[in-house]
Amino acid sequence: MELLTEFFTALYDLSNAMALYIIFGLAFAGVMRELVPETLVTKHLGKESISSVIKSTLFGIPLPVCSCGVIPLATSIKKSGASKGATLSFLISTPITGVDSILATYGMFGWIFTLYRVITSMVIAMVAGILTNIYDKEVIEEEVEVKSDSCCCSSSCESEVKQKFSFKRAMKYAFVTLFGDISKALFWGLIIGALITIAIPQNLSEILTEYSWLSYIIAIAIAVPMYVCATASLPIAAGLMLSGVSAGAAFVFLSAGPATNTVTIGVVKKMLGTKSLYIYLGTIIVGSVLFGLGLDFVFDINSIDAKSLIHMEEEAGILEILSSVVLWSLMLFFIIKPYFKRV
Repeated sequence: MELLTEFFTALYDLSNAMALYIIFGLAFAGVMRELVPETLVTKHLGKESISSVIKSTLFGIPLPVCSCGVIPLATSIKKSGASKGATLSFLISTPITGVDSILATYGMFGWIFTLYRVITSMVIAMVAGILTNIYDKEVIEEEVEVKSDSCCCSSSCESEVKQKFSFKRAMKYAFVTLFGDISKALFWGLIIGALITIAIPQNLSEILTEYSWLSYIIAIAIAVPMYVCATASLPIAAGLMLSGVSAGAAFVFLSAGPATNTVTIGVVKKMLGTKSLYIYLGTIIVGSVLFGLGLDFVFDINSIDAKSLIHMEEEAGILEILSSVVLWSLMLFFIIKPYFKRV
């Protein structure tokens, strides 16, 4: 009974810390979708050059698209003439961050951690893209076809004719299409984050804290094959940090988790080839670990406790609680909805 109480308390705190920023981020993402058409993304990606890699990375950073939803969009970019490097950098930068995830990261970890996450994801994406353009000249004759019904996310698969700005259409995209895509992942992210907070034994936390290399290995082993969107990875990372895992190891999960999963790995191999796949995985793993070590080094020399980053000490206000209620209502609606269709 005590464990159950602790679980719901942890879940309550995590939800209140994130809900307001997720809701605001979703609304902002919907407005951005109306103002910035997807065709603009494909139009400005150049050929095999560093500038095309930089552009694709910058295009990808704010887009609220998950690691599975980015596949058909990246396929479209590749077919439009973008280089392998530009396509790969877009595949990496887009799912790691998004407007909703950036705001949610700020709400939970503060602006310094948020800025670090955005900048490092840009660096990892650009390095992967540049290395691919340099070392992978192989021409892939047979392009991979990704249909909308074969992907776990549908938001990036829609092809709508852009009309004048519509607030109603923006909110529908934000809270129906986009939130419907991430609702299940976000739900499990919150559940897993709360479970991690209470379930990891204290002695295990001490081991992971003392032997940081072990926590990095565990974080990478979990993050690479697992499908988790950038926003849903936040409560899991918070749970790890609250359990005593270093900020660097939690950062490894935040960086590598959204960028990779078994589906994307398979598509990258088919669409870009084996060399690009190795560069894709190698850059994400090495880059995440190096930046994680860098974060731990900064924390160590400044004697900063990783737990102090997480903004969950203050009692939640009425706005945070109401946002949490709205968030859970929407999540449960989208999770239960498919079962009603079967009846």
